[in-house]
Amino acid sequence: MSEPFSVPVTVRGYETDVLGHLNQSVYLNYAEHARWSLLQAAGISQAGLIAKGVGPVALETTLRFQRELLAGDEVEVTCGFQWGDGKTFRIQQTIRKTDGTVAAEITAVGGLLDLRERRLVADPRDCFKELAADPSLFGL
Repeated sequence: MSEPFSVPVTVRGYETDVLGHLNQSVYLNYAEHARWSLLQAAGISQAGLIAKGVGPVALETTLRFQRELLAGDEVEVTCGFQWGDGKTFRIQQTIRKTDGTVAAEITAVGGLLDLRERRLVADPRDCFKELAADPSLFGL
């Protein structure tokens, strides 16, 4: 199996709390950044999603903190999709320091919302395959 898609991020000082740790909510921002970066790398833009009449939605997110991150830390944020048979999919993400230390693990359940019907698309895999120039980034 190939390595999951990843993006580099440097922890910025203004993202830290009074203890000097990366603020808890910023971990979710990093995860979201990696997800949108994967979409872009696969050839899917926000405009393309809107033109298709769909939009990604987060249904559940679990964040497990492992190690602290401090200003200046360099990390890689991974993003891998796992497909089932229904209307939803899972996204597994890891925030890992350059020395290999796992700082956080994020598991999300998502779907594609039909923007007209306001309901989840029956098979999001088909939409991603149709929209993506490189569906292999989604494991398709």
